[in-house]
Amino acid sequence: MFGIKISTLKYLFIACALVLFGCKKQSKSTIPETHKAVAATPLKYAKGFSVTNYTGYKVLEIFSPWPESDQSFKFALVDKNSPVKVNVKQTEFNGIITVPVTNIVVTSTTHLPALDLLEASDKLIGFPGTDYVSSELIRARIDSGFVKELGKNEGINTEVLLSLNPNVVVAFGIDGNNRTLETVSKANIPVIYNGDWIEESPLAKAEWIKLFGALFGKEAEADTVFNTIETNYLNAKAIAATVTEQPTVLSGAMHKDVWYLPSGTSSEAELLSDANVNYLWKNSTGAGSLALNFESVFTKAQNADIWLNPSYFGSYSDLKAANAHYAKFEAFKQKHIFTIANTQGATGGVLYYELGLSRPDLVLKDLIKISHPELLPEYQPFFFKPLK
Repeated sequence: MFGIKISTLKYLFIACALVLFGCKKQSKSTIPETHKAVAATPLKYAKGFSVTNYTGYKVLEIFSPWPESDQSFKFALVDKNSPVKVNVKQTEFNGIITVPVTNIVVTSTTHLPALDLLEASDKLIGFPGTDYVSSELIRARIDSGFVKELGKNEGINTEVLLSLNPNVVVAFGIDGNNRTLETVSKANIPVIYNGDWIEESPLAKAEWIKLFGALFGKEAEADTVFNTIETNYLNAKAIAATVTEQPTVLSGAMHKDVWYLPSGTSSEAELLSDANVNYLWKNSTGAGSLALNFESVFTKAQNADIWLNPSYFGSYSDLKAANAHYAKFEAFKQKHIFTIANTQGATGGVLYYELGLSRPDLVLKDLIKISHPELLPEYQPFFFKPLK
């Protein structure tokens, strides 16, 4: 898969003969600029990126860096251990990255689990908002001074980032307008926009670990990690499918005058469907969240059996203090509200916002345990805990 084709070797041998001693003077041979792909990294669910293997290098393409994007990005990942000298044109790519990368900057906590899962946490040298990091391995590196604070994500400290001179920056974009990252890119530091968060399914989001596998030269490890997550997820889904009774589910809470909850076409709604529950807005459509008023939510979900993730509230008293009308829901009265807010790292970061995207198998098991506790008698919820 990563070796040299026999036909390519013959070409190189003939080329050496033609230039007499040219090949003897260099330890690596040069391959033609036009050649065919050897293979592609297999992706089962993710649609936002691809990795195509060529002799001595790979091409990483990002198709969906942010919602409704009309831009795509292409990077050459050149293997520093390749037996051939790779000749790629700078003008054809948004960046050329020597792999395996030895140091990296990422800009979202959702990128950190991939480093842990691939045993590459020691490659992280900078991060914006280190106080929000929950990973024990990366927290230890932060506390030891190996990971530099880069400020806030909206205004990364460009001077510090440039001084670190990482092999690559893995970022996320809302609309592609980020002057800081433009400056970094102009300084010849490749910036990869990670679009995992806009994938349509939980497993598609988790499969972006294969992008990090390509960067760190750990494709096999990334495959193994993802296959394990996928197997766990599908096994849990199959278990949930055996029950016939579906509890009704409400999600979210008010933010100012708007109640935000997942649309029926979101990955969150897919998780609820795979947990075999009756999510009350499962038939709705739209990208991301629905924005509703209190009255419409109360009318539909007053008698819901379960209420999930009521914003940042960690207790019934806090929830009621924010809005007395919350106490009118049956799930409030029956104490059937579950939150992610109370599962935090050492510095107060909500663990779900860091690890949940990478571990949909754990999220699904949590939902099954809450909705059908008899199905997973020994399992203890990882993210979702009862409201205090």
